[in-house]
Amino acid sequence: VQPNNYSTFYDDQRQNWSIMFESEKAAVDFSKQVCIAKCNSSPALDSVLCQDLLLGEGQGVEGGDSLEVSYTGWLFQNNGLGQVFDSNVNKDKLLRLKLGSGKVIKGWEEGMLGMKKGGRRFLIIPPAWAYGAQGVAGRVPPDSTLVFEVEVRRVKLAKECSGSDGLSVSSRDSAAPSPVPSSDGVSSD
Repeated sequence: VQPNNYSTFYDDQRQNWSIMFESEKAAVDFSKQVCIAKCNSSPALDSVLCQDLLLGEGQGVEGGDSLEVSYTGWLFQNNGLGQVFDSNVNKDKLLRLKLGSGKVIKGWEEGMLGMKKGGRRFLIIPPAWAYGAQGVAGRVPPDSTLVFEVEVRRVKLAKECSGSDGLSVSSRDSAAPSPVPSSDGVSSD
């Protein structure tokens, strides 16, 4: 996915191609269909499929960063989008989450890494990375593959948290040495 409604891809001969779409909606819809086709052509989905729809701006998010997102979730049924089971798109509240805190399904934790503010991404998440064999009563049947369209509206990077002296403390770029693991109880091999 490129700015200004372009998409770039390689064919099976490793030739580079670009497509320019007449609208953002056409580019986004095409990208979703590519992701669905990837899912349908894989023998068994054993990890999260991610497809950027819009790239966004700024730094990609990492574990520890706090996000506010809007999303829609569908059941993956009959090789495509089934019914919507959850969405906050037309609601006043965005979903707040801290990546890596374990408060959302594993597929989100994995699939949202690297997203940027204003970015939109399409995720197809296998049951093992979602709600598994238990599902969610009345909403998500057991062993369901889920599809989400996620948009990052706000980002607070973990390194932007300030220390008590008012200076910025960075969890990623800290000059302080990391603690050395203690050697007691470690065998010589």
